[in-house]
Amino acid sequence: MSPATRPLRLERAKAPPVQTDKAAAILNAALSLFVERGFHGTSIPEVAARAAVGAGTIYRYFESKEALGNALYRKCKEGLLALVLTDFPFHASTRDQFAALWQRMGTWAKGAPLAFAFLELHSHDSYLDEESRALERRIVQFGVGFIESAQARGDLRTAPAPILIGIVLGAFLGLQSRTRQCGYQATAADWTLAEQCVWEAIRI
Repeated sequence: MSPATRPLRLERAKAPPVQTDKAAAILNAALSLFVERGFHGTSIPEVAARAAVGAGTIYRYFESKEALGNALYRKCKEGLLALVLTDFPFHASTRDQFAALWQRMGTWAKGAPLAFAFLELHSHDSYLDEESRALERRIVQFGVGFIESAQARGDLRTAPAPILIGIVLGAFLGLQSRTRQCGYQATAADWTLAEQCVWEAIRI
């Protein structure tokens, strides 16, 4: 099978260990605080207070704030991947695959607004560990593979994959943030129109 027709795959990371109620409460508290104040603007005692646990309890599950941040980062990324990749139409046309990606990203952003804000509206470079960076590299490789395979089939513009990815993600993130700032509730028809416009920008 040639690279142009080989279905794209993204190997899933190993499933995280089963979480206790306290660990889940800590992660949820950290998520809301990191979105509100940023990773560096949040302290462990603040996370403990919001999770209704002692500060020492956090260290039983996460050895440091950095470890907590990485666990949360991977949890959010894995949630996105699960939604995007489950029953993904790998053998469909590029057009249908793109529509599926756009729709699923929108579903995730709408259904998990805090996770979306945490991942996409904050910087993480200063504290990510190698496991988190490896997960991010796999996601980037999936995006690049999608673009390059579609280009090999003659479906997308000839441009470096990061440029086309930037156009797509820039439009998606811009729409998410701008509609929120304007207090506009985008409809399904709005998102379909936006997807069509972005597709026109990258297709041949």
